[in-house]
Amino acid sequence: MVKIFCVNTQTSRTFPEGTTLMDMLPSFEFDRPYPILCAKVNNVSQGLKYRAFNSRQVEFLDYTSYLGRSVYCNSLCFLLCKAARDVFPHCRVVLRRPISKGYFCSIDKRDGTDMSASDLEKIKSRMHELVEADIPFRRHEVLIEEAIELFRNMGYDDKVKLLETSGDVYVNYYTLEDTPDYFYEALLSSTGYMKVWSLDMYRDGFLLRVPNRHKPEELAEMIEQPKTFDVFSENLKWNRIMGLENVGDVNHACQRGEAGDLIKIAEALQEKKIVQIAEEIERRVNDPENPVRIVLITGPSSSGKSTFCKRLSIQLKACGIRPISFSTDDYFVNRLDTPRLPDGEFDFDNFETVDHRYLQSDVLKLLAGETVDVPEYNFVTGLREFNGKKLRLEPGSILLIEGIHALNPRLTDQVAESSKYRIFINTITSISLDDHNCIPTSDNRLLRRIVRDFNKGAFTARESIMHWPNVRRSEVKWIYPYQENADVLFNSAYLVEFAVIRAHAERILMTVPKNCPEYSDVHRLKKFLSYFTPVSDKEVPSTSLLRSFIGGSSL
Repeated sequence: MVKIFCVNTQTSRTFPEGTTLMDMLPSFEFDRPYPILCAKVNNVSQGLKYRAFNSRQVEFLDYTSYLGRSVYCNSLCFLLCKAARDVFPHCRVVLRRPISKGYFCSIDKRDGTDMSASDLEKIKSRMHELVEADIPFRRHEVLIEEAIELFRNMGYDDKVKLLETSGDVYVNYYTLEDTPDYFYEALLSSTGYMKVWSLDMYRDGFLLRVPNRHKPEELAEMIEQPKTFDVFSENLKWNRIMGLENVGDVNHACQRGEAGDLIKIAEALQEKKIVQIAEEIERRVNDPENPVRIVLITGPSSSGKSTFCKRLSIQLKACGIRPISFSTDDYFVNRLDTPRLPDGEFDFDNFETVDHRYLQSDVLKLLAGETVDVPEYNFVTGLREFNGKKLRLEPGSILLIEGIHALNPRLTDQVAESSKYRIFINTITSISLDDHNCIPTSDNRLLRRIVRDFNKGAFTARESIMHWPNVRRSEVKWIYPYQENADVLFNSAYLVEFAVIRAHAERILMTVPKNCPEYSDVHRLKKFLSYFTPVSDKEVPSTSLLRSFIGGSSL
């Protein structure tokens, strides 16, 4: 017998060895507003078919949890791929990236014709059939050579390249009926769980829509993100030019000794974009009718706002413009006046954390030609201080304001719209693990934040992970709604970032003990990083955006 402690009920039960989580679940009575999809077993994500042969701690999860959503969405992706190949044998299904509250996908039917709305309806119909049949997802553990041969025979070169460079001895893959596929995270028990989804034509492909994270019985509302999509498409174009569509391609290139060149190309592309932005600002500054006088720079946590601002300042100077800059952080209210979350913790990402009336007053004075005493926020004492920093906009100068709330209209609602130029920084990961496994943009930024916070002594890895859900909720509320209002979007991610950051992140993640809830994210991130061939950071220049996270920045 094994003893199972259920976190949901704070009670224990005993079961015969080998009992599945699915069979254990009825023994634990707790409120289940939504179906249970998976569980954390000793703080590691597992599917409900997991068998316990030793005593374990178990926390059952539904769609409202991050892990629950991952399991549901991965299974939904498999369902799509299975249905598409049933309708169009040997077709190539590619899940490009999460966007517009769904997954942007494309299908190559291999017959030279484009996907049509009627084709999509056929795939949807087949998906519904598979859901109604409630077919189990079956997990298989085999030698990696066996899996590689299986996927090579199926024409899945993307998976072959990924597995060839993974360094594993054994690997798990899944089957749905007679169709195999590979996913690096757990799947649902069966297709019958996937009641809420849709397929809609979208741009030059289609959108796989998923449930609302707070109301899983409803579809998430589709939000048009044309500028974000264009940035993604631009990066995807460059990936194809270099012949690097998936992680396996990047790994093979690094193993051939090409990592240094890939870093140089990535840095050159980012610098080219910064130059283009600076030149556009120069053109707008010299507009005789509506000259730009203020540049607002924002982005979510760990997107690289501060370093971008410094690099943009250099390029503006090269255009003959004198940038004057400050951060919205310097206008934080005193810590005791900071808004609080429902649990009583400080809500540092709330818009009201910034004394926006005082900030706007200073902005208006600067635009009027006055000299302003700019405060500096002391993050140790939690107090705003005045240390003699004075700013004045001289002829030929432009004001740069950087911070997470810089694009919030309330911050500068008294400044003429024609005087503003808005920049949104994001990490739009344009590469995937393979055709069926996207890389969440949020994981990119979380890894950056963990490394930066640890190296600076601000937070432990556990603390950074603990704070992340609140950070993400604040971003959704206060930052992302203004993304598409930007004049330009800048992508701070690049191809070899995970290969470079792996060595930094792995040693830091090792500091998180297995007996804390945050270990589930640690286990997931370590597994994710293991797919990347590690690359030394010696080729990363000191002016790189990445240096602000891994250390060694000269800016």
